Amino acid sequence: MSEPLTVRARLAADVATVRRALTDPAELRVWLAEHAEVDLPRRYEFWGRYTPEGDAPHQRLLHADDKSLRFAWTLDGVETTTEFELAPDGDATILTLRQSHFSFEEAMSGSTIRGALQTYWALCVANLNAHLEGRPLLPRTDFTSADLRGELLIDAPVDKVWTSLTDSEQASAWFGYPIGIEPWVGGRYAMGGFDAGYAAKVLDVTPGRALSVDWGPTGVTNWELAESDGRTKLTFVQSGFDEGNPPYAAWTGTVAGLAELRRFHELPTWQPIWLPDEVPAT
Repeated sequence: MSEPLTVRARLAADVATVRRALTDPAELRVWLAEHAEVDLPRRYEFWGRYTPEGDAPHQRLLHADDKSLRFAWTLDGVETTTEFELAPDGDATILTLRQSHFSFEEAMSGSTIRGALQTYWALCVANLNAHLEGRPLLPRTDFTSADLRGELLIDAPVDKVWTSLTDSEQASAWFGYPIGIEPWVGGRYAMGGFDAGYAAKVLDVTPGRALSVDWGPTGVTNWELAESDGRTKLTFVQSGFDEGNPPYAAWTGTVAGLAELRRFHELPTWQPIWLPDEVPAT
């Protein structure tokens, strides 16, 4: 059964700047899609390898004004609806994104590309905010490839990044959702905390440097840290899954979460962009 999906975030720019990033095709090609063409109020299209079913544009513009944008988007033969609303919040902007035809069951099973919509939009919004903050983007998911790997530079020492990846309290803080972690071989890695009823298994640990977690059908996540000119290079790879049905939803959520890991270390007065009770990457 499909469910309405809502994502709310506080973005680091005023409404006019955010609207320009949402509607200028050159900016869209930076943070959203490989290709984008916009001619308001008639056309709003994006496609390419970073877009689900991005072989061609499948969007149809429904409405656009100074503070909202709504378009139909056909995915796996079903016409969905995506809507952006912008509201001022001092020098920042509250973005509310609504997406129809999302199902948690489809996200878990991978039975349709619509199951990736939640984490797809989480990563897009995280990259939109990175673009507005002037930070490098996180790796975008290539929906044409089963090679799920990426790198991220974090302006913090390796030992501090390692602690934030393996300490339950810190990981729960930056990810915005309870995580229980036992950072030793055979230990539990529990999204939702140790009382949630399910936990992945820690396969391998090199203290201070590398961690591997087995998630079952979605494969194994590997994190590796290395020092890079006083910063930390985080390399992350997903492997061991059915390459005929890559776990795009799970992978994209993992990458989206790393946006706040970087901000957690780099901003002295860090606050997550996601508004309370919003956990778009889980």
